[in-house]
Amino acid sequence: MVEWLSIVAIALLSLSLTAGVRRYALSRSLMDIPNARSSHSVPTPRGGGVSIVIAFVLAFSLLGISGGVGRDFLLAMIGGAGLVAVIGFMDDHGHIAARWRLLGHFVAAGWALFWLGGMAPLDILGWRMESGWIGAILAAFYLVWMLNLYNFMDGIDGIASVEAVTVCVGACLIYWAAGFGALVAAPALLAAAVAGFLYWNFPPARIFMGDAGSGFLGIALGVLSLQAAWASPLLFWAWLILLGTFVVDATLTLLRRLSRGEKVYQAHRSHAYQFASRDYGSHLPVTLAVAAINIGWLLPWALVVALGRVDGLAGLLLAYAPLVALAWKFKAGQAEGN
Repeated sequence: MVEWLSIVAIALLSLSLTAGVRRYALSRSLMDIPNARSSHSVPTPRGGGVSIVIAFVLAFSLLGISGGVGRDFLLAMIGGAGLVAVIGFMDDHGHIAARWRLLGHFVAAGWALFWLGGMAPLDILGWRMESGWIGAILAAFYLVWMLNLYNFMDGIDGIASVEAVTVCVGACLIYWAAGFGALVAAPALLAAAVAGFLYWNFPPARIFMGDAGSGFLGIALGVLSLQAAWASPLLFWAWLILLGTFVVDATLTLLRRLSRGEKVYQAHRSHAYQFASRDYGSHLPVTLAVAAINIGWLLPWALVVALGRVDGLAGLLLAYAPLVALAWKFKAGQAEGN
């Protein structure tokens, strides 16, 4: 009962904090003004993801103080994700050159990996891949890609919030079913913090997340997946499957834009979800479709992988295959106007 009350309290805290951040953004004219690269048409306050950061960091810190999570995991999450949130907050209020943002992101990833103990060994088609320096380097790039792809995918109302809530709730269900109940607290608290913000961000959004929130969520989800890998390699594959909607769209879009020699750090509207929202004339059906795919398709695959019924890599490829087809159908990465 106490645990459920804590979850509700964090959601309500995030809800009220977002209301305050929205008033602050309106008073300071911190508005996202529509332009040719935008997916919205109405000026909207930005930076609401700060409420997610504050609510989660507070709850997670209290959990650590009470012994609910280990010191190393606490420092990895708060230090790494917190640094990314600070960088995003500064960028939301001004501008930080892309090279300095990227450097800060790698510093945050390195900090998180230091306290996590690097990358856990992975099982790939029955072969145990030990980590080491190569694994640590790959894990750093993984965390940096996760936080940046989450930023890229936060382009229409509610999509990044719905992704975080459904993925975290899915992870909690998998932990419970696979016998890793001790890992449930962190994703449950993150889901609660995002749920409070989602009230304000659900289509039509009354405030946007901003880089502080999207980058924080991206690296936080990455840290959760790497922490889970130390408990069981199968759980890492399960996390990758749960995150498939964002991973496939962002990665396919990036690769197609790179193939044309485009500057990938420049704003654009060529993700599959952005093309889909324009095709349907609304953000809502696309955001709801992401929730449906995560719950109805990716969660079952992640569960059978976590339970050891299907090999991790094989399960990931089977789960991703229709997502790739769907992203291609909705022209992920295609030059706008084609």
